[in-house]
Amino acid sequence: MTSTASPRATDDGLARDDYALERVPAAARYGWPTVAIQRFGLLSALSQFLLGATLGMGMTFWSAVLAVTLGAVILEIVAIAIGIAGMREGLSTSVLARWTGFGRHGSGLVSLVIATALLGWFGVQSAVLGQGLSSLLGGPAWVWAIVGGLAITAIVVPGFAGMAWTAWITVPAFLVLAGWAIVVELGKQPLGDLIASAPPGPALSLAQGATLVAGGFIVGAVISPDMCRFNRTARDVVKQTVVGITLGEYVLALVGVLLAHALRTGDIVAIVTTTSGVIGTIVLVAATLKTNDWNLYAAGLGITNVLHTTFGVRAGRAVVTIILGVVGTTLAALGIADHLVDFLILLGVAIPPIAGIMVAEYYVVRRWSSLLEESRATGSVPTSAPNWVPAALVIWVAAAAIGKYLEWGIPALNALLAAFVLYVVAGKLGLTGSPSRGKPSA
Repeated sequence: MTSTASPRATDDGLARDDYALERVPAAARYGWPTVAIQRFGLLSALSQFLLGATLGMGMTFWSAVLAVTLGAVILEIVAIAIGIAGMREGLSTSVLARWTGFGRHGSGLVSLVIATALLGWFGVQSAVLGQGLSSLLGGPAWVWAIVGGLAITAIVVPGFAGMAWTAWITVPAFLVLAGWAIVVELGKQPLGDLIASAPPGPALSLAQGATLVAGGFIVGAVISPDMCRFNRTARDVVKQTVVGITLGEYVLALVGVLLAHALRTGDIVAIVTTTSGVIGTIVLVAATLKTNDWNLYAAGLGITNVLHTTFGVRAGRAVVTIILGVVGTTLAALGIADHLVDFLILLGVAIPPIAGIMVAEYYVVRRWSSLLEESRATGSVPTSAPNWVPAALVIWVAAAAIGKYLEWGIPALNALLAAFVLYVVAGKLGLTGSPSRGKPSA
């Protein structure tokens, strides 16, 4: 499992590391459409119907529009800011965190938290896939969840190149088939009646709705460097983020709201199968493939960083991916989807502080920026990093608590802003350490 070879020497088959612990060189980067279709694929998928159906069960259409607007703005700001940092440095979120507020071992803790959340999403979507296939083809849902989870694992093992190839097939297929199913179902009832109809389930407040939107993709926004490190320019990062999040949130989430009002259910499997039968199965498969591959890919990068920072082990990313794929598939078979809403709300307050701290350090405090700048010219990673930045860990916990317990505003935004402001203050007071106290990073 341990490898000391360079990324270029381990670029094929199961040994493909995809620059998990290194900078992505200029020669290995892609034009923006190749990265953009994967960004859009993360949002133009089943998760947005899940989100929209949840909003539709508890909100009127126009209240849902406002919730989506507030949540999407949070997501775009976070994704662009941290994505540009990832593009500029060519580093994944997990590795970049070493020099953007958390330190070597702190970044391992961040990686562990994010990877756990992503495995949760992997389990949620694999379980939904299993339910859909079971309802249409027969057989136990847990068996289909296992089949789907292992198939996605096989797609992720080759790395970014293999996932890009999959995106060019699954994203257009999903959009065409889902669009057809939506037109068929929404054509059965006057659009004006659906927009004006009352939600069929327990009411959701605007703050709860916006938190569901932000929380539903906040992990995707925080891990933007994992994807944007393959971009060539900051302009590319902005284009793909604005297009992907705006279309993904507004079009698909709001269609999910209308479908929940039309069918009076928040059960996404029932919605898909009711609207299009066998075609719905294809939609379900295409959607899950494209979203879940990135959940597993980023989780693999995170755990690879945990093993390196904690145990000094340079584990093969592909091997880690296989292990995590088995774990996530097991979560799917155990029925984690039953706890979807609570899971989303938890993400809405626990993950944003990570981005707030990283953005504050990278753009404002810049305590460790000299290490990144010096190594960027040679295409290497800095030779030293702080082991821990205690102030950042305290701020992370405090900001998460503010997001959870402050009974005002949008929890996800409260947590994000609190972390940003507190870290800037801590930096100005000299509480975030200095490069001279850095330790070897390799």
